[in-house]
Amino acid sequence: MQFGVFTVGDVTPDPTTGRTPTEGERIAAMVAIAKAAEDAGLDVFATGEHHNPPFVPSSPTTLLGYIAAQTTRLQLSTATTLITTNDPVKIAEDYAMLQHLAGGRVDLMLGRGNTGPVYPWFGKDIRDGVALAVENYALLRRLWREDVVDWSGTHRTPLQSFTSTPRPLDGVPPFVWHGSIRTPQIAEQAAYYGDGFFHNNIFWPMEHTAAMVDLYRRRWEHHGHGPADTAIVGLGGQVFMRPRSQDAVAEFRPYFDVAPVYGHGPSLEEFMATTPLTVGSPQQVIDRYAAMRDDVGDYQRQLFLMDHAGLPLEVVLEQIAILGEEVVPVLRHELAVGRPAHVPDAPTHASLVAAAGGAHDGTVYAPADDVTGASPEPVR
Repeated sequence: MQFGVFTVGDVTPDPTTGRTPTEGERIAAMVAIAKAAEDAGLDVFATGEHHNPPFVPSSPTTLLGYIAAQTTRLQLSTATTLITTNDPVKIAEDYAMLQHLAGGRVDLMLGRGNTGPVYPWFGKDIRDGVALAVENYALLRRLWREDVVDWSGTHRTPLQSFTSTPRPLDGVPPFVWHGSIRTPQIAEQAAYYGDGFFHNNIFWPMEHTAAMVDLYRRRWEHHGHGPADTAIVGLGGQVFMRPRSQDAVAEFRPYFDVAPVYGHGPSLEEFMATTPLTVGSPQQVIDRYAAMRDDVGDYQRQLFLMDHAGLPLEVVLEQIAILGEEVVPVLRHELAVGRPAHVPDAPTHASLVAAAGGAHDGTVYAPADDVTGASPEPVR
């Protein structure tokens, strides 16, 4: 079971002081959060991808590459990579490059974004959202698995004898999670390919989450990847903790009440009752998240949103320390109890290489350079 944190990279005023961090401060904070997650013994750091204020992570591979150079163990992922508005050729190249730089500590979660206008910003039509997700991912898979690709489709220009470089590290592409909150077609896409399904259920009741995960599991089995309980599932979550629950609620309430993502709506108590948001003691968080598998079965990845709504960096770092010291060790133990032996762990680069029969160098040695016509040195 993997545990980690994800960021949406919002630049939000602290409602208790009125101060808004600069973009530079917020970017530096995300790096500090990733390093703190590794120090706390967590497994994963993931970043969103957004191209509109008040968010800053418009270039996930740049951020994750910088973090890769300052960490040694942390799995680096995305909370969204926009498969609809990014060119799949660029995704293939960028994440293969990141995979090499990070020594394989990379996977990614594909999604369609948090705002409709992102489609015309990148020359796309939101009415094609699902079709773009399906077609672009089919091309992305081929770019990572075939040395030379000839392709034509509906939503981009054709490719003729195209090789995406660099090739995936050790000949094995990064593992892909398909993220969706409410779209059955994306759960079906994940199941069809035997990929992971991540339900970022931070705004939804567990009944909805359970239904989406159940659909994915049933379709996973239908497509011949194994029993439904072997499907690869991830969940989102949100917590804020203090030793006494009353103190946690009192401290977090002003941030919740005006947060751009959920403020000015249901009360904190109503939101906690109907979504996974848990504000209270570490034991309350343990109890709430240990019970998640009652609804979705044994799953592989749990990510927590910690650094949102204007919370100061020092508070976020305190929260990550509590998560690593008091919560995750207990959850690891409790969620391991009774877990069937045939239920897999979350895929890693090492496990994917082993499943592929071992590593191989995927470098494509072209017969001649396009510009100079020079042939490469013979391979020794």
